Amino acid sequence: MNGWIILDKPLRLGSTQAVGAVKRVCREAGLGKVKVGHGGTLDPLASGVLPIALGEATKLCGRMLDASKTYAFTIAFGTETDGLDAEGEVVASSDVRPTLAEVEAVLPRFTGAIEQVPPAYSAIKIDGQRAYDLARKGEAVEMKARSVTIFSLRHAGLDPVSTGAPAEWTPDQDRGDDMGEGLLETITLTAHVSKGTYIRSLARDIAHAVGTVGHVTRLRRTKAGPFDLEQAISLDKLNAFGQGAAQSEVILPLEAGLVDIPALNLSPEAAGAIRQGRVWTGVATDDGLYWGRDDDNRPIALIEALAGTLKVVRGFNL
Repeated sequence: MNGWIILDKPLRLGSTQAVGAVKRVCREAGLGKVKVGHGGTLDPLASGVLPIALGEATKLCGRMLDASKTYAFTIAFGTETDGLDAEGEVVASSDVRPTLAEVEAVLPRFTGAIEQVPPAYSAIKIDGQRAYDLARKGEAVEMKARSVTIFSLRHAGLDPVSTGAPAEWTPDQDRGDDMGEGLLETITLTAHVSKGTYIRSLARDIAHAVGTVGHVTRLRRTKAGPFDLEQAISLDKLNAFGQGAAQSEVILPLEAGLVDIPALNLSPEAAGAIRQGRVWTGVATDDGLYWGRDDDNRPIALIEALAGTLKVVRGFNL
């Protein structure tokens, strides 16, 4: 069993719990013990795209962790919490509310390569301990700034096409005050970001840039690497697989995680050499990373081409 289950993770479910649910469902479906891994942690308070790899696809989890992600998120202005989310304790407040124009004016500051201080409630290790464990003990946690890249950042309103917003994200929740002055209580943005980016920190910094404080009230991942919400299935549909639903409705092939890499057709001789981990020379192709496939279009390996020579980066035992 080799491939991907793209789960539309619901709120309150942790990534490790989601992996456990997939293992359980695979057993219920009669697949026996299947190696399972996820391609990027998604907080319990966030929903959306969680790629879960099966079998040989787990060899691609590292690539998935390094892939860029896209999120829709709502910032509530006026209060900042210790966790920078809706469940944290309030640590700062402000009566200042920005206008839409003021928010849009600062967004270019947070586009491109930026320095970002992660939240104290994060899984980053400090002297061998998770930052959130230290924070929960009441210890002072000094987080160091890190470089991340924001490829795009814009106001999205609640356009379901761009945000992948679930039904409960209704337009009247993304509005300003009742004074007719155009001041925003909340705003929903979409961001395409590099690995290592914390949306909660991004929301905090945007609020500070417009002269107030804020925290994330809603967070939804709409894309992870090559996978988006159109490919994602609900937890109910996952459970239905364990009760006999068709495998084709739930599991994507291994190569679905390789669509952002060009395929390279291998001769039978080259495919045999690559399967054995040997170097193959005399190939007329551009330098770069490929996934090699045999005459039956089966993935053989991730391979690197350099000056006509192919070397195995990661082989697939299909």
